[in-house]
Amino acid sequence: MAGNDSDFERILTKKDLFVLAFGAMIGWGWIIQTGFWIDEAGVAGSVLGFVVGAVMVCVVGLIYGELTSAMPFVGGEHVYSFRALGPLWSFVCTWSLVLGYVGVVVFEVVALPSAMAFIVPGFNVLELWTVAGEPVYASWILVGGIGAIVMTGLNYRGVKPAAQFQTLLTLVIGLAGVMLVIGSLFNGQTQPNPPLSDVGTAGVATVAIMTPFMFVGFDVIPQSAEEADVPPRVIGLLIPAAVSLAALFYVGVIWASGQAMPGVELVESPLPAAAAMETIFSSQLIGRIMALAGIAGILTSWNSFLLGASRAVFALADSGMIPRRINALHPEYNTPSTAIVLIGGLSIFAPLFGEQMLVWIVNASGLGLVVAWFLVVVSFLVLRYREPGLNRPLKLPFGYAFGAAGLVLTLGFIGLYLPGGPSALVWPYEWAIVLCWTLLGVVLYGITSTDSEIELADLEPSELE
Repeated sequence: MAGNDSDFERILTKKDLFVLAFGAMIGWGWIIQTGFWIDEAGVAGSVLGFVVGAVMVCVVGLIYGELTSAMPFVGGEHVYSFRALGPLWSFVCTWSLVLGYVGVVVFEVVALPSAMAFIVPGFNVLELWTVAGEPVYASWILVGGIGAIVMTGLNYRGVKPAAQFQTLLTLVIGLAGVMLVIGSLFNGQTQPNPPLSDVGTAGVATVAIMTPFMFVGFDVIPQSAEEADVPPRVIGLLIPAAVSLAALFYVGVIWASGQAMPGVELVESPLPAAAAMETIFSSQLIGRIMALAGIAGILTSWNSFLLGASRAVFALADSGMIPRRINALHPEYNTPSTAIVLIGGLSIFAPLFGEQMLVWIVNASGLGLVVAWFLVVVSFLVLRYREPGLNRPLKLPFGYAFGAAGLVLTLGFIGLYLPGGPSALVWPYEWAIVLCWTLLGVVLYGITSTDSEIELADLEPSELE
C-alpha cells in the first residue's frame, strides 16, 4: 500500500507545499473565464458563487488537514478512503480524483496555445478541422504538444525542480492579480452589470459549479505529503491557508475586472482578465503582460496537477488496483516516472479536440473532484467514529459538525451537475467524458481487483499507519 514501502525523498519545504497548492489554484481559469462569470451572474452574483464554492472548499480543506496530518502518505485520498471504506470505494474516490487532475492537465495543454493566440499576431496557422464549431489549427497542436513534452520532462526529473519552477511563476501571477486590483481601485468604475436580484439562482449556480475546478489544487499537498520534510500538523494547516488565500485572490480579480468593463464586453474577449487590465491602464502592452501572467498560470497548474495525478495513479498501482508496473519509481530521480509519462503522453492529444474542449473538461472534471471530496468527507466521519484514538496532530474541534457540513455541501454540489440541476452537465459531450472515464475505471478495476482486494483486505488498519 502507498505509504509503507515507497522510497520517496522528503525534500519539500513548507514554502514548496504552499506554493504548489496556491499556484495550482490560481492557474489559468481566472484569465479566460472571468468574462463568462460576470456575464452569467454579474459581479455580485459571481462573487457570491465563489463565496459559496469557497465555503465548501474551506470546510473540505480543513477535513483534509486533519486526515493529512494523521496519514501523511503519498496518494492522500487513496489512503484515507481505503482505511475507512475499503478497496472498492477507495478506487472510486481515487479514480474520480484522477479524472479531475487529468482534466486540469488536459485543460492546460489546450489553454497554452489559446494564450499564445492572444499574444502572438497570426498565431492561428493551418486550420485542420472544427470541433463543436471551433477550428483546430496545426499551430495549436504543435505548441500544445511541445508544452506537454517539456512539462512531463520537468516532473520526470524530480519534485524539487518542479517546486522551484512553481515558486517563480506563482510570484508572477500574484503580482499580476495585485496590479489589476490596484488599477481598478484608482481607475475603475462601476459597470452596468446585471444586479444580483436579476441574476437568480441559475446564474449563481453556473458560476458555483465551476469553483471546484478553480479551487482544485489544495489536494496536491496530501498527494505529495510523503515527499515533504514538514511536521504533519503544519502540513494539515497549510491546506486551509492556501484555500483561503486563493479565495481572496479570485474574489479580488472578479471585482476588479467588473470595474473595468461590462460582462457583455468581457465575455467577447478571448482573455477577459487581460482585456480588463488593458482597459484599466489604457495600455495594450500591459494587457499583453497580463496575458504572459496567464501563461505562468497555465504552467503552475499544469505542473502541480501532473505531479498530483502521477502520485494518485502511483498509489492506485501500488495497491494493485491498476496494473502494478505503473508504480515504478525512477532509480535516480525518485519520481513515479511511469505514471508521469503515461499522463503526460495522453495529454499530448488534447489540442486535437479544439478550444471548446476547455468548457467540457472544466465541468466534467469538476464532478469527479466533488465526488472524490464527498468520499473523503465520508472517510473522515467513519474514522472519527471507528478510530477515535488515531493520532491526529491537527484535530478539528467539533469534528462531527465539520463532517456533517462537508457532507451537505459536497452533496449539494454533486446535485448541481446532475440532470435536472440548475447547471447540469451537457449531453453528449460532458457526460460522454464522465461515462468513458467510468467505463475505463470499471475495466481496469475488473482486471486487477481480484488479487488486490484479497491482499488489501488482509491488512489491519494499524498496518497502514
